[in-house]
Amino acid sequence: MDYNHQEIERKWQDRWAREHLFETEADRARTKYYVLEMLPYPSGDIHMGHVRNYSIGDALARYLRMKGYNVLHPIGWDAFGLPAENAAIKSGRHPSEFTFTYIDRMRGQLQRLGFSYDWRREVTTCVPEYYRWNQWFFIKMFERGLAYRKEARVNWCTKCQTVLANEQVVDGCCWRHEDTPVEERELEQWFLKTTAYADQLLDDMKGLRWPERVLTMQRNWIGKSMGSEVDFDVDGLEESVRIFTTRIDTIFGCTALFLAAEHPLIEELIAASEQPEELAREVERIKASSVQTRVEVDLKKEGAPTGFKARNPFNGVDVPIWIANFVLMGYGTGAVMAVPAHDQRDFEFCSAYGLPIRTVIVPAQVAADARLKAGVTRPATGAEAFTDYGVLVNSGAYSGLGSEEAITRMTDDAEKGGFGKRKVYFRIRDWGVSRQRYWGTPIPMIYCNGCGIVPVPEEDLPVVLPRNVKLTGEGRAALASVPEFVNVKCPKCGGAGRRETDTMDTFVDSSWYFYRYTDPSIATAPFDRAAVKHWFPVDQYIGGIEHAILHLIYMRFWTKVMRDIGLVKFSEPVSRLFNQGMVIKDGAKMSKSKGNVVDPVAMCARYGADTVRLYMLFAAPPEKDLDWSDKGIEGASRFLNRVYRMVMRYADRLRDVSAGAIAAWNGANALSPEERRLARKAHRTLRHVGDDMEERWHFNTDVALVMELANEIADLAPSIESGAVRAEVLKSALEMLVLMLALFTPHIADELWEALGHQGSTLRVAWPAVDPALAAEEELEIPVQVNGKLRARIRVPVTVTDDEIRSLALAEPKVREQTDGQQIVKVIVVSKKLVNVVVK
Repeated sequence: MDYNHQEIERKWQDRWAREHLFETEADRARTKYYVLEMLPYPSGDIHMGHVRNYSIGDALARYLRMKGYNVLHPIGWDAFGLPAENAAIKSGRHPSEFTFTYIDRMRGQLQRLGFSYDWRREVTTCVPEYYRWNQWFFIKMFERGLAYRKEARVNWCTKCQTVLANEQVVDGCCWRHEDTPVEERELEQWFLKTTAYADQLLDDMKGLRWPERVLTMQRNWIGKSMGSEVDFDVDGLEESVRIFTTRIDTIFGCTALFLAAEHPLIEELIAASEQPEELAREVERIKASSVQTRVEVDLKKEGAPTGFKARNPFNGVDVPIWIANFVLMGYGTGAVMAVPAHDQRDFEFCSAYGLPIRTVIVPAQVAADARLKAGVTRPATGAEAFTDYGVLVNSGAYSGLGSEEAITRMTDDAEKGGFGKRKVYFRIRDWGVSRQRYWGTPIPMIYCNGCGIVPVPEEDLPVVLPRNVKLTGEGRAALASVPEFVNVKCPKCGGAGRRETDTMDTFVDSSWYFYRYTDPSIATAPFDRAAVKHWFPVDQYIGGIEHAILHLIYMRFWTKVMRDIGLVKFSEPVSRLFNQGMVIKDGAKMSKSKGNVVDPVAMCARYGADTVRLYMLFAAPPEKDLDWSDKGIEGASRFLNRVYRMVMRYADRLRDVSAGAIAAWNGANALSPEERRLARKAHRTLRHVGDDMEERWHFNTDVALVMELANEIADLAPSIESGAVRAEVLKSALEMLVLMLALFTPHIADELWEALGHQGSTLRVAWPAVDPALAAEEELEIPVQVNGKLRARIRVPVTVTDDEIRSLALAEPKVREQTDGQQIVKVIVVSKKLVNVVVK
């Protein structure tokens, strides 16, 4: 009767492996379903975040298999990256040694947890058979102008000794190191043209069943702005300054022009300045601040006057040109008009430096007052800008127009006058993919003095990482120190050439790995198109929200490129996305430095994999953070022990009993009151769990209901022993209990299923059908309000009429307390849902 989790879990894992239980082939006779969790980085051991993520995905995959779906559920390894390289630098060993050692270790840990992965489809991104296709994709993008090289100001992590994409800078620090501020450097880099797909990345969100929070983060990161460019002539120079604005309706309120410190006109202004050295110092001071710092909301607005003026083409007014720290070259034109009355950043800057503030937009109700139309010189509040649309004032011929109409008319006039035009800008920048590290995909390009940049011929792929590399983590890219790698012949002219020595951002690896799962051994293409046609799109993707503007944008971009190359015929790789919450302890994220890490391996050894999985799903709703509790996992362990003892108590007498369908027992074999009570509880629980698996994913509630069912069976022990609950009814309820547990705790479920007289795994059993009559509620709970305030709840039979509900509500003592001595005006009955008594 003792629950020996170690013995049971080992037994069933061995049997599952022998029977190839989790292996899947495309079966076009059944509906396909692709369940995917984000692949792990092989860093040494799995952590509780992995366990939670994969427990969610495995519960879904098991349910769908039992429902008859053709389920693809693979896993692999995001195997390139800095941790292995840094470990190699410290130890003097090759990064691959760490990587494959960790993969072996983590694979064993995932198998120990019993996740239903088809291990034949395992993908490892650091092997040449995989990364050759990274290189092939790169060349295809280069041929289409989507991969290009340029000198750019880039984010540099001093600890990683490499470039970071904009998306990899979090709060001014490296995404890997919260304590390492990012520097900016000018370097020659390779970029992928994500901006070419900016509109599509926005428009295609409409069909995605993704969390709104993720979609909002992506919309903000892509940052589409529809506005106008307007040219301001600069006094004393032949050139003009082109500004971008989304609010051309406010241009009569422009009292200054702000330039980015990196603006190309700055050098001319310094050269022509009466105080060139002072202006140059101010420019360099502002440029020394990182881009991330300069876009922070609470940034202190600072700048410097250039001594030059620019002319507003709409009213001919000359305004001073300033350099401002919050204006960047990376967005728009690197020049903006300052309208302090109607932009909060401009207001703060101009207030600090005493620049004029002129109101040109007022709310519609203010505009209706003829007295105020004559002119307002300060914002209405005096403390902040009025930034909403309204009615124009102090704007010449445009005064009296609403903002929307004024924007259209003023942009038209700028285009007719030849000093402006409509323009769309995006916040998203092209993806910088060059990394000055070793453990990544070599960029397949060759530099020739005669031919320029030449891609490696496809027949020469993959460009394999050399092993004889000394890794120091300092100075130039590690590959540059290997002459036999660097020095090659130009594929075009046969002359001396030089290989690119940067490697690709590891987010390239994870941008398409899930396609490779469909046929991981194919050598002639990145994936089998027929297999992808069957399995794609991914029906359910599960992973953390921290990837919202990294991996989850890159993979969407990659799919659109593959579509344009002709590899796929769809535009989005993932239909549904779910973001699980983190696993924390003592209110904080688990980390070794905090000393609050809970080791899944140790927990499996102590309590068993099923207990760990059950606790991960029970302790909190899956989208919320889970705060680890030692008492909580002990409670989960006690529950499984109790279920094991309970089923084993009845197993021998039930083994040869045929449960049949409970519905067939109605009539001649009518259910006793105790049997009906048990059957109703079992079918209601089954209905709730099934509904949740289809849509809501309230796993914590599901587990709680399964626990209630187990308690119900335990409470009925006297009736079971007396015969008031027949063996057939008991076995049916126990079978449903076990099959529901199979989603969350598969090892113990298979053991108990076998004990009840069945052969094989629960994964081969069809999900039981719910009996609607038994699952139906016999009573309803109806809230009763008095004048809209809840005063009582009444329980009524499901067959109750509205008149009966009315009478019962009025007779309820708590309602009578509120109505005695009052005139009842009317009683509103929303049939079987709500009663509202109106009194006066």
